[in-house]
Amino acid sequence: MDRVLRVMVIDDSAYVRKVVREILSRNPFLEVVGTARDGREALDLVEQFDPDVVTCDLIMPELDGVGFVREQMQRRPVPIIIMSVARETAEAALMALDAGAIDFVQKPTALASDKIFEVSDELIEKVKAAGQISLNRLPKSAPLQITATVEPESMAAGTHSVDLVVIGISTGGPQALKRLIPQLPADFPVPVVMVMHMPVGYTEMYAAKLNEMSNLEVREGAEGDEVKPGRVFLAPAGRHLTLKRDADSKIVIHLDAKPFSTLHRPSVDVLFQSAAEVCGNRVLGVVMTGMGSDGKQGAAWIKSQGGLIFTEAESSCVVYGMPGVVMEAGLSDKSIALEDMAHAIREVV
Repeated sequence: MDRVLRVMVIDDSAYVRKVVREILSRNPFLEVVGTARDGREALDLVEQFDPDVVTCDLIMPELDGVGFVREQMQRRPVPIIIMSVARETAEAALMALDAGAIDFVQKPTALASDKIFEVSDELIEKVKAAGQISLNRLPKSAPLQITATVEPESMAAGTHSVDLVVIGISTGGPQALKRLIPQLPADFPVPVVMVMHMPVGYTEMYAAKLNEMSNLEVREGAEGDEVKPGRVFLAPAGRHLTLKRDADSKIVIHLDAKPFSTLHRPSVDVLFQSAAEVCGNRVLGVVMTGMGSDGKQGAAWIKSQGGLIFTEAESSCVVYGMPGVVMEAGLSDKSIALEDMAHAIREVV
């Protein structure tokens, strides 16, 4: 960090506002410049204090988190991190991301309690990452459910060079995947398996929303699901997704809490390694927007087996963290902007 980030905290709970201010103020690079009780008050205070990052509760009186994100992104884009409780607010959290919020942190409980301190490290890191984002890279508001799409070009008949596409993605992922996956045609000849860093309680609903706008079947992966063409699987939050061959040599999904040593569960590294072990050199790994380095080791596994690695170009990433470290390690075969990624995948397949 080369500067102190100005942060605004929005929450209808005075206790949560106090605790979040305390958490963020412990970091020398973060300064809480203001707090607000609801979205309506926050709109005025954002204009007054001009923060670099905003943290925002979802359920609030007057104007809730989704309404605030929509209105604020129309007035002046600013990186917004949603703080929500899983399950009860899962749909609202996805709506907020779709409206332009860049990430979210799951509160341990809906009650005002000291458990909020449990997310201290995650919140600080996400706020710091958000403060490095260029405003022109912030997700644009667009409805997740769409009524019409441009039909993607069909795949030409013939042999293909890969048997599996695996994707790793994090911050900015919900918006990026809704642009990428619908561009894959219904006759896409290989399966797709994805890891996206999300808290527990969100991946099943997100997969269902993505399925509504895609030509392929998109769903949250379950134990024993057969991985075959026509299907796109999203790893469920809280468990690693690996691939294995069953007694009939079919590729199936296995879910496990282990390994415990990874920073994320599910982990891109774990998925990529298992893909390389099962499919050898016929794997395409795609590392997209997100903070951190998850995917670097997995990309090395794929490359060691002779597979291919694509990374999202810095120009389109919300956070050029995960693809950046893969590039720096010399593991990327091609750097591709999001708008060109589907075409590049179709070409190699």
